[in-house]
Amino acid sequence: MKNGELMLRSRDWFGRSGKDGFIYRAWMKKQGIPAYELEGKPIIGICNTWSELTPCNSHFRELAESVKRGVLEAGGYPVEFPVMSLGETLMKPTAMLYRNLVSMDVEESIRANPLDGVVLLCGCDKTTPALVMGACSVNIPAIVVSGGPMLTGRHKGRSIGTSDIWRFSEDLRAGRMTDEELTLAEAGMCRSDGHCAVMGTASTMACMVEALGLSLPDNAAIPAPDSARKVLSHLSGIEIVKMVRADRKPSDILTREAFENAIRVNAAIGGSTNFVIHLLAIAGRIGVPLALEDFDKFSAGIPLMANLQPSGEFFMEDLYYAGGLQVIMRELQAHLHTGCITANGKTIAENFSNACCYNEAVIARADNPFNEVSGIVVLQGNLCENGAVIKPSAASPHLMQHRGRAVVFENIDDYKHRIDDPGLEVDESSVLVLKNVGPKGYPGMPEVGNMGLPGRLLDKGITDMVRISDGRMSGTGFGTVVLHASPEAAAGGNFAVVRTGDIIVLDVPNRLLAVEVPAEELEERKRNWKPQPEHTARGYVSLFTKHVEQANLGADFDFLKGMSGSEVTRDSH
Repeated sequence: MKNGELMLRSRDWFGRSGKDGFIYRAWMKKQGIPAYELEGKPIIGICNTWSELTPCNSHFRELAESVKRGVLEAGGYPVEFPVMSLGETLMKPTAMLYRNLVSMDVEESIRANPLDGVVLLCGCDKTTPALVMGACSVNIPAIVVSGGPMLTGRHKGRSIGTSDIWRFSEDLRAGRMTDEELTLAEAGMCRSDGHCAVMGTASTMACMVEALGLSLPDNAAIPAPDSARKVLSHLSGIEIVKMVRADRKPSDILTREAFENAIRVNAAIGGSTNFVIHLLAIAGRIGVPLALEDFDKFSAGIPLMANLQPSGEFFMEDLYYAGGLQVIMRELQAHLHTGCITANGKTIAENFSNACCYNEAVIARADNPFNEVSGIVVLQGNLCENGAVIKPSAASPHLMQHRGRAVVFENIDDYKHRIDDPGLEVDESSVLVLKNVGPKGYPGMPEVGNMGLPGRLLDKGITDMVRISDGRMSGTGFGTVVLHASPEAAAGGNFAVVRTGDIIVLDVPNRLLAVEVPAEELEERKRNWKPQPEHTARGYVSLFTKHVEQANLGADFDFLKGMSGSEVTRDSH
């Protein structure tokens, strides 16, 4: 603000005289936009991840129109622009391979264009962290509008969601379900627009941005087809104009305390393990120190309050009807930094002050939780020198302390080839180990950590085993699954040289993951270790494998840490 005048970044384009101003304004007039619309008004970018290849985001054209109405009402001018969209359901080899690419697309699209603020339309899993990472790098005012969860699925008179896919798959393999029954369930799974109906990664990411303060209250839980989602989009359009006028940027909201709040809220909702890798990457972009160990530290003592699949019974639609995320935050207020500022300029305490719970079967009280076991546990030990993670609320209590013989698969193809081999030496006490599915080894770190169990054990009625990998797991998945083992196998740490027959110890209460092999032998194995043959890589995949960091650092690119700012260093005209 200078002499009462709002200093708009877009003025460096549209406020110019002569040839430069002529070029910038003339081509906007070509779209039917009068020059006065670009004079003194905040220009608000609507960063849209709509795509017919991202079914979770298929309704974003409508949401963008609602945002536009809010921007115009508040005296701004909206301009919608596309960025690469990441659909977890269709993309191969994994959408995670492209999260960093989209973050670069977002960062450069914002910086290169005459934008004073930006609304981030996020839905399917990786779109949220990618857009937030990119916006943090530029650090102009930004607000998130999530797409919302789909309506709860229905099958044979009962509620179903994405977590049931894993159950259906094992039932099909065990002969308890026919292909015809699976097709019938498929028809009832996705009943509306929106992302997964359970507390999967997409819902976790929506809760994450609300807990961080990057969205308006109630953003996370409103179902996609509910008219309240359009109202929230409209209000977010109004709010981003206010944020520009107040110069309220991501760096003002994303303090260390905000990150601690998000970790605690994630514990209370039973959020996805993918939360870890994405929050670490966001912290790295905004320049806030955050370590893997913080997720265990700040989850400790937080009860599981949201009775939602995959850790519980209900669905995101039920969370909304029960009062939404603000109720959970109100219940957690003794554990939160309640003075943290949010996108609307209010503190989190001001935002949740009027929140009410309407169904304690869905949202339990903090003093009478749905489950005392919550959060994400960070494991240490000689099998994961830089850590690994497990989600106890989605695991089997009897496997939280376990000692068993390793059955090792060197890569995903080895696993697929041998898992149902009648000659595979495995029983329910074994520990399944999957290597080379980490950031570099796959590449891209796919959601394959919750390996399907050997067919003959399914026939015996076994439903869970200890499984360990350097990859990820869908937030909709469940089981006693250890993930993100770091360094990954492709990086040549101890995880790379564990062998079938080695004894592995998992001790969740004591935060231990170890292989009972002497240190001298592990060192000898590493001296003789040879990495898996690399896939022929060019272009972006080559860039990815050369520069992606390990999971314990957020799997971002090593050259993208810290904010880059909004200044354009070269002028083309």
